[in-house]
Formats: sequence, C-alpha cells, structure tokens
Amino acid sequence: MSENTNNAFLKVEDLVVEYFTDDNVVHAVNGVSLHLDRGKTLGLVGETGAGKTTIAKSILRILPDVGARITQGNITLDNQDLLKLPEHEMREIRGNKISMIFQDPMTALNPVERVGDQIAEVIRLHNNISHEECEKRAKEMLAMVGITEDRYTEYPHQFSGGMKQRIVIAIALACNPQVLLADEPTTALDVTIQAQVLDLIRDLRNQFNTAMLLITHDMGVVAQVCDDVAVIYAGSIVEYGTKEQIFHHPTHPYTIGLFGAIPSMSEDEEWLHPIEGLPPDPSDLPQGCPFNPRCPYATEECRKAAIPVFKTADGHDCRCCHIDQVKKEG
Repeated sequence: MSENTNNAFLKVEDLVVEYFTDDNVVHAVNGVSLHLDRGKTLGLVGETGAGKTTIAKSILRILPDVGARITQGNITLDNQDLLKLPEHEMREIRGNKISMIFQDPMTALNPVERVGDQIAEVIRLHNNISHEECEKRAKEMLAMVGITEDRYTEYPHQFSGGMKQRIVIAIALACNPQVLLADEPTTALDVTIQAQVLDLIRDLRNQFNTAMLLITHDMGVVAQVCDDVAVIYAGSIVEYGTKEQIFHHPTHPYTIGLFGAIPSMSEDEEWLHPIEGLPPDPSDLPQGCPFNPRCPYATEECRKAAIPVFKTADGHDCRCCHIDQVKKEG
C-alpha cells in the first residue's frame, strides 16, 4: 500500500490467510501489504481479532498446520521468498534472522526449565559454539535486559511479570535478529514497567539496527516507538503512513474513531467518543468496506464492492471513498 517498497528489507504483499473448519471459513487476513526497512519500526494497530497476530505468525510461518492456510500473497526477507522455503530452511531463520516476542510472557516461557537455559537454547541452535560459550552469551543477554547473571539458574515462577517479559525479549534478541516481531509486548504490565520495557526495546533496536513490527492496540505505545503506522480492521489495512501523518491527519473513519476513544489531557471533554457497534464476524464479512456497518459516512457505494486505496492530501494511503467529506466534517 505504500511507496518506495522496492528496497524494503521485509515485504508482505497481498497476503490472504484463512482459518477453516468443516462448517465455515474465517477470513483472518484479506490482502494485506506492508514493508519494513532496517532500523525502522512499523506499528500494526487495530482492535482484538483484526488479524494482527496472524500476520506476524504468517511471516514466521508458525500458523497451525491444520485449520489454517495462506491462500495468496508473498513474504520476502532481503529478497528471499519465505513462503517457498522448505521447513528445514525456515528453522534456520526463526530465532536467528526473525524473532518474535510473544504476547503473554506467562505462557511463552517453559515453567520447568531454567530461564538461562531457555536463552542458551536459542543461541546453541544457531551457533556452533561450546556449552560454556552459550552460557556466557545467555548471561550477557540477561544483563542486557537488566537482570543480574546470578539469576540464570532460576525458574520463571521466581520472576515478576515485567521481568518475565524482559526474559522473553532476551530470548528473542539472543541471536541479533534482523527482524523483530513484537506482539503486544507490554500487555498486562503496569505503566512504570511498560515504559521500561518500551525503552529497552527501542534501545536494543537502535543498537542492532533491527527492523521491528510492533503489534498493539495502544496509540500511546505507537507514539513512543514507531516510525510508520498501519491501521488494520477486519483483516485489511485501512490506513497506512508515517506516524506523523496518521497522528496529525487521521483520515479513515475507523482511525478517527480510535483517536476519539483516547482521553485528552489538553481538552475538557465530558465524554469520550467510542466507535459504535462491534467488529464484524470474520466468517461472514459485510460486502464492500468491512467498516461500513459502523461508519457514519457509509453510503451504498461503500456496501457494493471492495474499496480501493486512495492518496490523502499529505500523501499517505487510506482505503475510503469519502476522504474529502471525512476531512471536511472531521
């Protein structure tokens, strides 16, 4: 959906992902295209169930073997087509070139294995080095995320939620990945620990020049960490641009609705303005624009066919055929 993608380090083009049962098909991702450059962070923003995690799992190729399928699209890393690689070659990429910080640190860690050994395992899988060297590097990773090396032999239950998240980050970064997929890395953390984790991710990204896809529903997190933003709704990207474009000139009614639900510290608002209604059932998406049942600007045109991508006045992408009207009334 965006320009200047030819030299992008990671490219996702026209990705379609479905989950299926004997009874129906869930249309989880519907023609998503995005790109990442080295050292840059793209924020993928949307409500729960919008398809954000499915996109990340598709990039890493860890969708369930049964019940999920990529029916269309290309995913390339440094001009290498990931969807065409045999599984043994993908195993060399996972944890090495591409790593993922999973959403819940409570379940991402093995409860019966020492945390240091869990970090060392990743290093050992991708490096032909001795056990002692693996342990040394694992302790260095613990120190890098602010945990003293004497806690190497402890188990996950001996750490707080914030420290578990730091350990998950250490595992993800153990082999200096070129791409980091961060799936809501601050979920369930208090505000102070959230700020520390975000600072840590940003510092490590800058240190290793890592490209990062940050999945979140928190616009405050996007404002702190991201360079570009893709707003996703019902499996489709509805608005895509730089952070400044999206924050200063939100154009799609859904994006405007997301900002309208955020409390303002500078304006005296008695009530917030939440988006009316609920996201559609992904196994029975509405015809045309998927947001049309909740959109105050929807017309018959919005309900007839898929909406193409339009350029806004400042040059970013928006999948809405009423850009001028939304801008005028917004």
